[in-house]
Amino acid sequence: MKIRPLNDRVLVLRINEGEKTAGGIIIPDTAKEKPQEGKVIAVGPGKVNDKGDRVPLIVKKKDRVLFAKYAGNEIKIDGVEHLIMREDDILGIVE
Repeated sequence: MKIRPLNDRVLVLRINEGEKTAGGIIIPDTAKEKPQEGKVIAVGPGKVNDKGDRVPLIVKKKDRVLFAKYAGNEIKIDGVEHLIMREDDILGIVE
């Protein structure tokens, strides 16, 4: 299945964190927090401003981004969990 986000929406795949701490302790699935970092899979064409012009997004496909813990809406694409969020929900780009 292919999804193309609309307007200022971004499709993000969460990047999983390691299953061990720095001290070597294995963290069970029930105690893990969802990662707040992801990879941009697809971006919309941009937002339309008051003048009717389309403003392109700053984030691009394949960017690594940071987002808030409860940002976006979770969806499953081919059994893999993704997030669809507004560009405003993205806190920063990891370089």
